[in-house]
Amino acid sequence: MKHCIIIGGGIIGLCSAYYLQKEGHQVTIIDQSNMDAGASYVNAGYLSPSHLVPLSAPGVMKKGLKWMLNPASPLYIKPRLDSDFIKWTLAFNKSCHANHVKKAIPAIKGITLLSQDLYDDIKREENFSFHYEKKGLLMLCQTEKLLEEEIETAHLAKREGLDVNEISHEELKELEPHATFNVKGATYYKCDSHTTPHEFMTEMKAHLKAVGVQFFSNEKVEDLVVNNGKIEAVITKNQTLKADEFVLAAGSWSSILGKKLGLKLLLQAGKGYRINTTQDTGISIPSILAEAKVAVTPMNGFTRFAGTMEIAGINDKINKIRVEAIARAATSFYPEVELTQEEKNQAASGLRPVSPDGLPFIGKSSKCKNLTIATGHAMMGWSMGPATGKLVSEVISDKKPILDLNPFHPDRTF
Repeated sequence: MKHCIIIGGGIIGLCSAYYLQKEGHQVTIIDQSNMDAGASYVNAGYLSPSHLVPLSAPGVMKKGLKWMLNPASPLYIKPRLDSDFIKWTLAFNKSCHANHVKKAIPAIKGITLLSQDLYDDIKREENFSFHYEKKGLLMLCQTEKLLEEEIETAHLAKREGLDVNEISHEELKELEPHATFNVKGATYYKCDSHTTPHEFMTEMKAHLKAVGVQFFSNEKVEDLVVNNGKIEAVITKNQTLKADEFVLAAGSWSSILGKKLGLKLLLQAGKGYRINTTQDTGISIPSILAEAKVAVTPMNGFTRFAGTMEIAGINDKINKIRVEAIARAATSFYPEVELTQEEKNQAASGLRPVSPDGLPFIGKSSKCKNLTIATGHAMMGWSMGPATGKLVSEVISDKKPILDLNPFHPDRTF
């Protein structure tokens, strides 16, 4: 049995703690926040094998440069003179090619499908009651151009064995009889499912506390005690904590701590926003509004509209222009839905750790013998959480990982 300290209490940190504890390890979680907000709470709640194509795909950088001039665009990269940002941008641009996408697809498919199975296992084994439905995901398109692109992506997904079809307007009405659409057409991924994130997080924290996992919230790790390539302890404002193994799952803050160990984790914080409404939207199946890149999720008691990828450094400022863009997209695709000013005023944001190639960093770095890294999941943290946690526990328990970790290696070059 090892004593493991996990730095970060989001979905990745909690799932790592869950599987480490099941392996018989003693686990402590440290988080700089109150552990009730951020990306793990404001995400779209998707478990989406459909998202096979990594963020760094051909044409994305070109779009990003064009969208730089539009603060309401789905992807906004704020230019700034910062060496980490410049290195990340160059690496991101280098990854935006077809060969990378081809290599990334099997890795993304493997980890998302495993995660979906593990959500099932967790819910059954622990008798959790969090909201979890398997209704698939609609990709709604307003233009012929994007519909053609989505049909092409659906064909690719089908070749990978995923259950997806193009659907007609009539079939869309049959699937969603209580919603009104303004779309040209859609594709339907039956392989996807969805949850209400805060319900899972609340149940998982309660379970971990009940089985002896120790929590230190509102404690920022300020320094690390390192000796002979190993971490001996973490230092917070209030205490020094020793352990045998450490897990870096601090999301967008991971690269800051990594620097103390000489790690060059290329990460940028990608801010996303969400607006919740308790209005009767008539929406029962999750959808992505393709042109606007907005995710729509019918959650337990409300509907969530989430979106945008704003790469503008670590900050939690709410950009009203981006909130308005999400609200406008909702009404554009669902003409009978109009989000109120109060709902927009209550919008929240979260920071997602974005790697340059759209794949997470999972595993050990050669820089530190007793550190396992688990970060960089971008918009897929919720979809990949349980599988990442399982992989972390297998690495620390010296077991053969259930998936090939090479595509996720923290020391990979860009």
